[in-house]
Amino acid sequence: MDKLWQIQAACRGLDAQIFYPVSEDDTDRAKAVCAACPVQATCLEYALAVREKEGVWGGATEAERRRIIRQRRRAAAKRRAMAQASA
Repeated sequence: MDKLWQIQAACRGLDAQIFYPVSEDDTDRAKAVCAACPVQATCLEYALAVREKEGVWGGATEAERRRIIRQRRRAAAKRRAMAQASA
């Protein structure tokens, strides 16, 4: 069953192959659709939460999503360290 944000997605009804390019260099078309999507942020957060392994989700490739997750982990660790130091 589709989630509400999936029903509102700009990619709904498009050929899914657009979002599963053969190489990272072929993501322009998918990213253009995502850039105009009203639920881009929600889509990206979903892909990050479920650790989506393939395709372009919320305008981010698999490699870009991995980078976002790493950055968030580092930022959270830094916040924890700062909180512990001030406690």
